[in-house]
Amino acid sequence: MNYYIVIPAHNEEAFIALTLDSLISQTVLPKKVVVVNDNSTDKTAEIVTAYANENPFITLVNKTSEAIHLPGSKVIQAFHKGFETLDENYDVIVKLDADLILPNNYFETILNIFKNDATIGMAGGFAYIEKNGEWILENLTDKDHIRGAFKAYRKACFQQIGNLKPAMGWDTVDELLSKFYGWKVVTDASLIVKHLKPTGANYNKTARYKQGEAFYTLGYGFLITSIASAKLAMMKKKPLLFIDYIKGFWKAKADKTPLLVTTEQAKFIRKYRLKKMKEKLF
Repeated sequence: MNYYIVIPAHNEEAFIALTLDSLISQTVLPKKVVVVNDNSTDKTAEIVTAYANENPFITLVNKTSEAIHLPGSKVIQAFHKGFETLDENYDVIVKLDADLILPNNYFETILNIFKNDATIGMAGGFAYIEKNGEWILENLTDKDHIRGAFKAYRKACFQQIGNLKPAMGWDTVDELLSKFYGWKVVTDASLIVKHLKPTGANYNKTARYKQGEAFYTLGYGFLITSIASAKLAMMKKKPLLFIDYIKGFWKAKADKTPLLVTTEQAKFIRKYRLKKMKEKLF
């Protein structure tokens, strides 16, 4: 099995060498790694070029975009820019952040997961962050969700869900659509990924409302959005975020923001989400 990696990178000079080191140390090497330098003003491009000179499977693509960091859209536009440069000769496509240290057996393990079950469409490990000198689980999501920082997709699944959506919520809708099409999404707790920059460290004020908008565009409806917003605000230990999320939801509804999913998919998503919520309660 071949795997290709696309890494969107914006001003990652502090971390990208560590990420690339962990990739060239993999027990099964990627066939191709494309780093998309997204409007960086630091030494990101120089660092990547040095690695590309030593490792022919690494290439650099330059992209210009707005400097403002909003969750979702910018990163996925950069992903698309890198993905466009790749051919079709892959079995697994990976979207990776530029601030990670992966264990050396990471991709060998991921490929084995795909090999052992043809119905698995997505696979990933777990994100850990450093707190007081210790690496602890970055507890922002359910254990069965793969973090947006390291997504691996089987080619057929990736094609069926229609690539990644350039909007916030892209890293939830991909899993929901995979399940809609009958694919399994699998996480492996033995794969500990060190996340060097905690999630959301760079988002600006407008991003607060984006989460509620994302819930709307996923077709959640108000009930599921309220429960999901309360849970996320509690997980982030910022209860007032709940209000921002709900405001974002109503704003998106008032603006008639287009959904990321079809009516049929939205119906499936609501049913699936409610089923998961009931399982947790009882």
